[in-house]
Amino acid sequence: MTAKNPIAALSRAELVSLSNDIRLACMRISRRVRFESDRELPPHQFSVLCRLEATARTNSELADIERVSAPSMKRTTNMLVERGYVSRADDPTDGRQVILALTAEGRRALKRIRKHRDEWMLSRFEQLTDDERELLQRAAAVLAKVASE
Repeated sequence: MTAKNPIAALSRAELVSLSNDIRLACMRISRRVRFESDRELPPHQFSVLCRLEATARTNSELADIERVSAPSMKRTTNMLVERGYVSRADDPTDGRQVILALTAEGRRALKRIRKHRDEWMLSRFEQLTDDERELLQRAAAVLAKVASE
């Protein structure tokens, strides 16, 4: 006699409930990591720094990526420039555009904030049992698969 897989036996209503529970848990974790782990930068400013980490971009490009209005992105990047995290340079091919790039201080801020976020998560994981951590390790791979589809 083989053991029945309890997940395979879930009804449509149970799958809907599970998907809701997972979605809410992911949202809560994301929100808490962003707001509780570090007070240095608001989440939207941190996101812009991340977008500038690999390459310089214009305000328009950042606005498109972040799905915000151009004036909203301009306010965000102005704050980052004032803090010394981002630099501005004239676009050599289009005088109407400004190229935004991460400064050395911006890179240090990214590193600090990521470290605080990782430490916040680590402190929660340290409170779990070995079995719970093993389950999370397996779940991380499944959640990454869900996120990539």
